Amino acid sequence: MSLEVARQVLLSEAEAIRRLTETIGEDFERAVNLVLACRGRVVWTGMGKSGIICRKLAATMTSTGTPALFLHPAEAIHGDLGMVTRDDLVIAVSNSGETEEMLRLVELLKRLGVPMVAVTSSPRSHLAQAADVHLDLGVRREACPLDLVPTASTTASLALGDAMAVSVASRKGFQEKDFALLHPGGKLGKRFLKVRDLMHTGEAVPRVGLGTPMKDVIYEMSRKGLGLTTVEDDDGRLVGVITDGDLRRLMERESDPLRRTAGEVMHPGGVLIDADELATAALRLLEQRRITSLMIAEPDGRVEGVLHLHDLWGVGLF
Repeated sequence: MSLEVARQVLLSEAEAIRRLTETIGEDFERAVNLVLACRGRVVWTGMGKSGIICRKLAATMTSTGTPALFLHPAEAIHGDLGMVTRDDLVIAVSNSGETEEMLRLVELLKRLGVPMVAVTSSPRSHLAQAADVHLDLGVRREACPLDLVPTASTTASLALGDAMAVSVASRKGFQEKDFALLHPGGKLGKRFLKVRDLMHTGEAVPRVGLGTPMKDVIYEMSRKGLGLTTVEDDDGRLVGVITDGDLRRLMERESDPLRRTAGEVMHPGGVLIDADELATAALRLLEQRRITSLMIAEPDGRVEGVLHLHDLWGVGLF
């Protein structure tokens, strides 16, 4: 019995979203254009379960580059209306479009001249008629067997609001780097760390010159512990790299490897990455090239830093 009810609820809510894909059109475009034209904040408002959905949608817009906030209708008519300015846009969500607190708020918003988008399942409702743009959820029956508990309507509201937030972000050209700026903490924040946040710099960078004897090269590599050393010219520009693998191959082919210099053993260049690249991009490059370290150089070729695979492991990028 429980499984039957659960499946029916899921099917009803999925159908509510599916219908939206067929019914959204010019009004949705108009709503998106209103958001894009908004010089202030997008104010989401709704009562009860719709209010909970509105809180989430305000957070979604904020995190994708559109300033937004949630306004509780009942609190608004007791002073919080001062949060709203004529530069803002209000998006009011009410399945029936006849919620008493919402209609009282609408009267005040109309006096202030604040533009409004209404999201309801009743195009003829007072809320829908008062709005500049109405978006029809099209929910005629809740997924609840009693047709009482907000279920299909809240699911459809959430999906439609997400579609609007993502559409606005797309129109604004919102990119990964913008997302990184707004999500500096937690697991998401780690994904948007930059190479410069993790790379070894200054004295931590292993450095030798072209003429450095191999015994000193080995000492520098051992001292810095990165499994390699950069090889630089007299002006500090990167000319090559010596890795643990280069040392092993040298030992295999030479009877007296220590008689060599860094310039004779190094392999030219080194795989470079910009310090402002995301750490995730560095990880992809390391995996593609099947190497353990990347070099970071300034425009004139001077070595700025080294990023090791272990640095990415250390911040949990795997």
